[in-house]
Amino acid sequence: MPELLPGKPGKPGEAPKPGRTATGPPPDLTAASGGAPGGVAGAAPDVPDPAGETGTAGRSLWRDAWLELRGRVVFWMSAVILVVAGAMAAVPDLFAAMGPNENCNLRMSKKGPGAGAVFGYDLQGCDYWSQIVHGARASILIGVAVTVFALLIAVVLGLVGGYYGGVLDALIARITDVFFGIPFVLGATVVLVAFPGRGMWAMTLVLVVLGWTTMTRLMRGQVIAVKDMDFVAAARMLGAGDRRIMFRHILPNAIAPVFVVAMLNVGNVIAGEATLDYLGVGLQYPDVSWGLQLNVAQTFFAEYPHLLVFPALFLTATVLSFLMLGDVVRDALDPKLR
Repeated sequence: MPELLPGKPGKPGEAPKPGRTATGPPPDLTAASGGAPGGVAGAAPDVPDPAGETGTAGRSLWRDAWLELRGRVVFWMSAVILVVAGAMAAVPDLFAAMGPNENCNLRMSKKGPGAGAVFGYDLQGCDYWSQIVHGARASILIGVAVTVFALLIAVVLGLVGGYYGGVLDALIARITDVFFGIPFVLGATVVLVAFPGRGMWAMTLVLVVLGWTTMTRLMRGQVIAVKDMDFVAAARMLGAGDRRIMFRHILPNAIAPVFVVAMLNVGNVIAGEATLDYLGVGLQYPDVSWGLQLNVAQTFFAEYPHLLVFPALFLTATVLSFLMLGDVVRDALDPKLR
């Protein structure tokens, strides 16, 4: 006689009625429920997730961008060059055994590359390799510092103006337009000539004042586009305050294009700083920078081309690396450009 589950008693040979099951393996509830083992019979079947099948479900925009970037040769080439240039700026002693103005010998003035100096000697007879290594600090530090401060200004003004709108937004927009109309190099030249005795931080301040407008206009436009989206409205209905909405919901979804422009801006600022140094209105001796080296080398280029070629190569490689890195990051963050 088959063993019956508790319930109404059955007769011998009678088929089990509903509520009673003969001994044996339990029925497969997974097939009945359409879900994982342990699901409830009668539950709605799971809808297949195409994103989950490809292994991309739940990934953030930045994670997707990294997965895209790590397969790009241009990304790695640019990153390696910038890491080397950054290390030269941060720890020059790792690359050059001497300071920029140590062990100078006027008898070696302008001598070309040789066994004792792979990059030759500068006008004062100093090792040119050491000069170039130490010249990276001013150029890269000014480029990064200007971009960071300009980005902070852009985030604050763009968030406030784009989110609140009205008179405040109109005032910020008009001030931005005024500064946007000032040519970058020409405006910096006028200011630096009017205030002599300039140094690295004076240069940084002038370039920040003239370099925040583009990122601010872009940030404002992104905030205006994001603030009317459904998830922002939902956060507002749940009682979130303005500050929480701006920094927890709007900023993370609006910062990506501004971040890309900031990366491009570092290269532009480095090129602008070198241009001002080359024109003689930027940094002055005893400061050392690639732009100053180009300024000195322009007179002797025909007879001693190494004085101009080597700093120009380092400057060009650094600026192009920032620009190419910004381009590939932009492509990675925008799915339409992949």
